[in-house]
Amino acid sequence: MNYKDYYKIMDVDKAASQDDIKKSYRKLARKFHPDVSKEKDAESRFKDINEAYEVLRDKEKRAAYDQLGSNWKSGQSGFTPPPSWQDQYHQSNGQSAPGGQGDFSDFFESLFGGGFGANPHAARGRRAMQGQDSNAKILIDLQDAYSGTTRNFTLQDQVVNEHGQMQNKERTLKVAIPKGIKPGQKIRLQKQGQAGVGGGPNGDLYIEVGFNPNPLYVIEGADITTELTISPWQAALGEKVKVPTPTGDIDLSLPKLISSGSKMRLKGRGIPSKVVGDFFVKLKIVFPKSLSNEEEALYQKLKALATDTDNTESKDKKQKADV
Repeated sequence: MNYKDYYKIMDVDKAASQDDIKKSYRKLARKFHPDVSKEKDAESRFKDINEAYEVLRDKEKRAAYDQLGSNWKSGQSGFTPPPSWQDQYHQSNGQSAPGGQGDFSDFFESLFGGGFGANPHAARGRRAMQGQDSNAKILIDLQDAYSGTTRNFTLQDQVVNEHGQMQNKERTLKVAIPKGIKPGQKIRLQKQGQAGVGGGPNGDLYIEVGFNPNPLYVIEGADITTELTISPWQAALGEKVKVPTPTGDIDLSLPKLISSGSKMRLKGRGIPSKVVGDFFVKLKIVFPKSLSNEEEALYQKLKALATDTDNTESKDKKQKADV
């Protein structure tokens, strides 16, 4: 009778945690599942993997294996479990999780006996496994984040057909996009991921939300910034200007003598998430591409006035310094 190294079969260290064992089992079971695997020894490997997992996933069975299995490996004769060791397994009344296809090995039975049901050598069904989680991305308009929306979303699933081959199957979901969602956030749709194996539950679907490019806005979290061009006289004199926002144009009063590059904050007009964002207007002074004769004359007059003002201020400073 050959010793079975369950840790080696599961590709884990003897000190592996239960989570590590579970992750390794899912990975190996998918790789060697007889329905999808192209490995020559897939069926026997799948059976060994399920048998190893049957022991290592259970703390009591694992402890028994660590204690008794190592003795068997070392070749000690007269292998005898502790008194009443198997009685605790008979109490399960055959309700332990099923293994893979076929029977457990003689090695397994030598350690744990027939305590897994009235007929321990009866054929066992495939172990139920939860399907993998799926990830996808969907794009929405910025305006949709202010009001919420719905989108039809098409998925390409991989399923096993009646011939045991993998094939793509298309399905469409209607996804509700909540108001206030920010770029990069994910929506979780329970049991909409990959199909489970052996009657196991489906995985979950995680949809990451992105925003369609918009030349008017820069989005940072829940805050939005837009650049607004203004004329030199609007910057100098101050007046009301129209500002485009995702919910419509608003009137913004400019202060006098505002500089190019200045930002004006509209509190609470960003994305309406749990912490509402702000809307920023970045001002950019733009001169006209050409000037009429009258406009040029006015700029010359403005230049002369500015020069006279500068000269007057310089004289006043000099007189004060002389005093």
